[in-house]
Amino acid sequence: MSVYKVIELIGTSPNSWEEAAKNAVERAAENLRELRVAEVVSQDLVITDGKVEAYRAKVSVSFKFEGSH
Repeated sequence: MSVYKVIELIGTSPNSWEEAAKNAVERAAENLRELRVAEVVSQDLVITDGKVEAYRAKVSVSFKFEGSH
């Protein structure tokens, strides 16, 4: 039997929401093992002086929980 923990992350990109989500997942993978599923929860934009500065994607990521019994 396995247990998974879910965390929320916000990734950013100057190019796209897809890249922002990918950045969040790949950064999480540097520190967490056995990532299983990622779900984009929301998307938004950072606007400066009427121009899009960054795309942001809030992502829920699940990974295998390895706590003590």
